Amino acid sequence: MESLSVVILAAGKGKRMYSALPKVLHPIGGQPMLARVIATARQLQPGKIVVVYGHGGEQVRATIQDADVEWALQAEQLGTGHALKMALPHLPKDGHTLVLYGDVPLTTVATLQQLLAAAEGGMSLLTDVLADASGYGRIVRNADGDIVAIVEDKDCNAAQKAIREINTGMLVLPNARLEGWLSELRNGNAQGEYYLTDVIALAVRDGIAVPGVTVAASWEAAGVNNKLQLAELERQLQLNQARALLTAGVTLADPARIDIRGQLEHSEDVSIDVGCVFEGQVKLGAGVQIGAYCVLKNVTVATGTRIAPYSHLEDAEVGAGCQLGPYARLRPGAKLADHVHIGNFVEVKKSTIGSGSKVNHLTYIGDADIGSKVNVGAGTVTCNYDGVNKFRTTIGNGVFVGSGSMLVAPVTLEDGATIGAGSVITRTAPSEQLTVARAKQLTVPGWQRPQKKS
Repeated sequence: MESLSVVILAAGKGKRMYSALPKVLHPIGGQPMLARVIATARQLQPGKIVVVYGHGGEQVRATIQDADVEWALQAEQLGTGHALKMALPHLPKDGHTLVLYGDVPLTTVATLQQLLAAAEGGMSLLTDVLADASGYGRIVRNADGDIVAIVEDKDCNAAQKAIREINTGMLVLPNARLEGWLSELRNGNAQGEYYLTDVIALAVRDGIAVPGVTVAASWEAAGVNNKLQLAELERQLQLNQARALLTAGVTLADPARIDIRGQLEHSEDVSIDVGCVFEGQVKLGAGVQIGAYCVLKNVTVATGTRIAPYSHLEDAEVGAGCQLGPYARLRPGAKLADHVHIGNFVEVKKSTIGSGSKVNHLTYIGDADIGSKVNVGAGTVTCNYDGVNKFRTTIGNGVFVGSGSMLVAPVTLEDGATIGAGSVITRTAPSEQLTVARAKQLTVPGWQRPQKKS
């Protein structure tokens, strides 16, 4: 909606994080908190997104380089009202402004849409209801349900202290009145700051109704001021994502033990065991089974593939009906065709492996092109690096490589070649022939082991 502007307040220092990293850049669900808030704001399709930044500003701007974001500097942190004032030059004179916070990362789009819908008269405020509201400003409503005041905890009378509805700080404001109201804010308080919440009293004075919308769950309005709160919201986010997966038909061994730090797409009958981590863009085909404690980052896995426990896949493509692990590692550029077997302690990097091929044990495949129905024996190494440059190994269809073989690239094993175990191959192995390259075995008669001197 073109008439909507979103201002995200993100200038706070975050002293209690005890970190050189600006607070709003601490990750939740695999991305900076601020990036998550911007993504939520973007789903509202506003005409403008303005981020008010301050502490660690250069690092914040270097990290968040979205083209549709405008930046307003708050050089001195003088309160939320002052922060919004810094954004005024970026805002149109008409329409509405939604104020969000860079350290409140889990507010849902649905809740914000309700807040916007409630602002027909120009304003609305997001509230929460707590079992114990001690220490929070209480929401005071009139008989019509509109908010007429926010009373700080220390100023509450007995009746007001019984109120459990509190202010979250998120609100919608009319742009036409914004500049005037902000100019009236005063900092005569213990903190010496300009509080944005003081505009509520100004709106009531000017006859502007302030309806309130209450969050469905308190975690939507929860902010982060320390690492404990960050960890708690991380767990909440992961539980939310796990519930969404379960609702969509994914089988999770334990919804409390899965981490999704990006986007996870899936088809039907996907099963995920405990302790798995998904990062970046991951796509799982129908019937994929993932064992315990696997890590998948920017990976596509096709139908029916099984990944055994403790396997690590990054920037890789896996075909249908494959079997991987346990303890398999696919590094960037690994591409497996259908029905490939990659066994325990096998590492594949920047290589293609054809349909039906097997690399089952203790092997390194790097910078290689392997055909179909190839068997690579245990302990085989593609020797791809001379200390300066990388070279490729080409293995044709139907090749058998015996255990303990060293394939010194650049080298080609032609279709149907057989390599004897323990060979060091430095030249082309001809098609349909046995190639063996071993040192001569020597036995020394009468040899005795050295003995320790007494």
